[in-house]
Amino acid sequence: MADANVNEPITPRKRRSSGKRAGLIIGLVVILSGFGYLVYGGLGENLVYFLTPQELLAKGTRAFDVPLRLGGQVVPGSVQWNAQTLDLRFKVTDGVKTIDVRSHGSPPQMFRDGIGVVVEGRFAKGGLFESTNLMIRHSNEYRPPKDGHMPAEMYKSLIKGSSAT
Repeated sequence: MADANVNEPITPRKRRSSGKRAGLIIGLVVILSGFGYLVYGGLGENLVYFLTPQELLAKGTRAFDVPLRLGGQVVPGSVQWNAQTLDLRFKVTDGVKTIDVRSHGSPPQMFRDGIGVVVEGRFAKGGLFESTNLMIRHSNEYRPPKDGHMPAEMYKSLIKGSSAT
């Protein structure tokens, strides 16, 4: 019986199934290769890590000239703004460590001492964080006025609070 199978002619059906199998294997190899490239090559170069000042300083020299996001609070009294050159300098702290930041361009309207910020950029060897993007962290919580309170009074207190900068 084994000899009968050896001499059996190859039918078009068998050719199609072996061709489909080879195509499936080739497709799978291409997909896995692309995924491997994203994980080990292209994706790693485009990751931007979010760090606090303490975490950034703990990285030491590995943090130099790497795209990063630094988050913390603006140290009160540290803001220096030059409107002619659009140069903004301030310090960011996480309550433990502090890092000097330099940003170019106009700061966001809500930027002030003590506000939470996220700066995107690179940490230079001199210890200065060169920011390319400055974002304000603020509460997105909406609270309607309580019964009996006038919204105009609430707005006045908000305006007073923001002018204390």
